[in-house]
Amino acid sequence: MTEVKKRVGRMPSRGRETTGLVLLFGAMYFVQGIAEPTEGLIAQPVRSLLKSWGYSAAGIAGFGALLALPWSLKPLYGLLTDFVPIARTRRRSYLLLTSAASVLGLACLYFMPVAVGAYRQLLLLLLVPTVGVAFSDVVVDALMIEKGQPRGLTGMLQSVQWAAMYGGSIIAGLVGGYLSQHGHQQLSFLLCAATSFATLLLAWLFVREEPHVPQKGRLRFATKELARAARTPAVLAAAAFLFLWSFNPFSMSVLYLHMTQQLGISEQFYGFTISLLSVGAIAGSLAYATYCRRVPMSRLIHLAILAGVLSTLAYCCVMGRTSAAIISVIVGFTYLTGSMVQFDLAARACPVSAAGTTFAMLMALSNLSLSLSTAIGGWMYDSWATRWGAAAAFNLLVVAGALSTCACWLLVPLLKSAIVTEAASPLCSDPSNQ
Repeated sequence: MTEVKKRVGRMPSRGRETTGLVLLFGAMYFVQGIAEPTEGLIAQPVRSLLKSWGYSAAGIAGFGALLALPWSLKPLYGLLTDFVPIARTRRRSYLLLTSAASVLGLACLYFMPVAVGAYRQLLLLLLVPTVGVAFSDVVVDALMIEKGQPRGLTGMLQSVQWAAMYGGSIIAGLVGGYLSQHGHQQLSFLLCAATSFATLLLAWLFVREEPHVPQKGRLRFATKELARAARTPAVLAAAAFLFLWSFNPFSMSVLYLHMTQQLGISEQFYGFTISLLSVGAIAGSLAYATYCRRVPMSRLIHLAILAGVLSTLAYCCVMGRTSAAIISVIVGFTYLTGSMVQFDLAARACPVSAAGTTFAMLMALSNLSLSLSTAIGGWMYDSWATRWGAAAAFNLLVVAGALSTCACWLLVPLLKSAIVTEAASPLCSDPSNQ
């Protein structure tokens, strides 16, 4: 009877703990959906600003690719947060520092406006909050894996995180579109600085961890273990899949120029389509939480590839405001479905002892692939538009993006043999039993 009472007594505590994790990670990703410089609230105002300065698709896409490069340094952030504690904490201290850097960087952009045409200065100043948000993302992911993997909650927590992030993107799209339409791009920096301050408060008030005492030689040992893990077939296969899936030359920069210049869609309505895309993404993210543990990863991989292809090809059907609105919702759902499979695949592959670094390494490859393909896509669009016209260049780039994602099917045999093996693969075992 005593044992029964003990078990019953633990149940509410576990439920409250899970709810607390969901709320914390959801809140942090909601803030990121608004404050992230490359795709958050300031993304459209910055593109609008560059367009008003006379930059082409290649220039705007190149700016976005360079601005996203700090996301490719995530393994470095992971090593620091995993093995170099500050004030005896590995997560909380870094969250406080990086959040403060984001707030200061964005505030400086508002109170010290850059001159018209100052492409490089704008890029350099925006890199500060981008590094801050990217570093914070690594720390939050490490916390998610540490808390979620032993409980078998990585899929659910990531679904909540991404649903919350796209909830923030709904606001970002509406506000960003309004500010771009009315020429108030500068105000977006102040709004993002204020939003980033919320992450600072969340870290200060709700992130708690046991004091971490660094052990001599621990970093060297962990680096060797990380290198060994990076050579395993499962991690290599996951890395190859993430890199190839993300290598899509069709980018939001090209879509933005096509819709606002070629189709004559207003800045405000374009921002509205970003919000609609976010609504579809939320639905896709929450839907993934319902079936991620019921469907074998071997089938989810096929689903991810198909979703990536469809989310690109759908843009061939955009002809005006109505079609843009409908397609945006569809693309949000399909794109996030494919992305969630990737994130879950990467999270299941990570050793808990080096969760931040391993997950960051996999995500960095994906981000690097995205940056490279964005820059290449901008150049391709400008080149093809000169030869065959903007409309033909847009459609050709859509087809090229879909074909690049189709190439992921070449990796399916490798993924099946290295990752989706019931008896041997750690990705297919129940993390709660590990």
